Amino acid sequence: MKQVTVKVIDPVGLHARPASVAVKAAMQFKSNIEAVYNGKSVNLKSIMGVMAAGIPSQAEIVITCEGEDEDVAVAKMEETLRAEKVIA
Repeated sequence: MKQVTVKVIDPVGLHARPASVAVKAAMQFKSNIEAVYNGKSVNLKSIMGVMAAGIPSQAEIVITCEGEDEDVAVAKMEETLRAEKVIA
């Protein structure tokens, strides 16, 4: 399992637009990709799951990837969300 800890910097948190970006990026991989926030784990391939998590701005989350392409997946998730200015 690979993981990275990041901080959400989008002013309104992980709302609809950044959530859809995260899901689109996660769907490219075979690995199980999750975000852990406040002790709860959310599947990053599920838009409803991400939205239901209610991850606010300034929240610290852990993105975990587990599977055959976990190395590439964790790097791409971090790269994509940083490029969209969702995380720092």
